[in-house]
Order: sequence, then C-alpha cells, then structure tokens
Amino acid sequence: MRRALLQSSCAAAAVALALPAVASAQIQVDRGIAGARLGNTVAQVHAALGAPTSVHNGSNDFGRFREERYAGGIVVDYQGARTVSSVTTTGLGDRTAKGVGVGSTEASVRANVPGVRCETTAGSRSCHTHTFTAGRRVTDFFIRGGKVTRVSLGFVID
Repeated sequence: MRRALLQSSCAAAAVALALPAVASAQIQVDRGIAGARLGNTVAQVHAALGAPTSVHNGSNDFGRFREERYAGGIVVDYQGARTVSSVTTTGLGDRTAKGVGVGSTEASVRANVPGVRCETTAGSRSCHTHTFTAGRRVTDFFIRGGKVTRVSLGFVID
C-alpha cells in the first residue's frame, strides 16, 4: 500500500514537472510593466518593485522629470516627477498574458496583441497600439532584426 502511494505520488510529481511553466503576465498593454502602472506615484512603484538601482532627476522641454532604473532592464519615468508617465523593459522576463515580450517575433506581436499596427518610421520598425496623439496611452514593441528588443508604454506627451 505504501509503495503504491509512493509510486503514484512520484508519478504525479513527474507529470507536474513535465508541464510547461506558466509565466505571469508582467506586461499589461497600455497599463504597466512589472508592477509599475501608468499614473502610479513614486511610493506605489517602490512598494511594487522595491528600491531602484539608480535614480536620475532633471528637466527637459516638458518640465521636471525623474527616471528610475531597476534590475531586469526596467526603466520607469515620471514626467513632472510625480506619477509614472512611461515604463520600458529590455528584459527577457516580462511578457503579456499571451507571452509577447522582448525576444518575440514581429509575427507573434501581430498575432497576440489586439489592434497593434506595425510600421517603419525614420528607419525604425515598431508595432504599437493606438496612434501617437497627445494624451493617448500607447504600447510600443520596438523591432530590430524581426524581433522585439524593447517594450515601452506610456502617455504620448506631444
């Protein structure tokens, strides 16, 4: 009896190990990446991601900004230095619910991101949601050599 129980437990464990791991969806199209959501405060991002590895404060044509870098290739920008205006990843770990992220093919982006439009502008290839209209949320999958090398999402400023 014990032997049969042990064998069935081992068999169940072997089946579980053979199943593909399900990655958690870290990229939420037009919303956020890895716990950094558009509109979050600095405190909310720190609660989700912990302390950044580096912080840069400055100003540009649109006013003050804050840029935070995190392990895994995540960059969080706060235009106005108060709430998240954009999030970018170059890391391989963050994916949409359908598995699209850095390293995915353009064909995979087209097939698995609803409403995406792919085009080449000024020599750069990308697939993006929506139009680049001021105030609009856009997710952009930057393509090089047929594969995604960076995913950025944020509010269009101008």
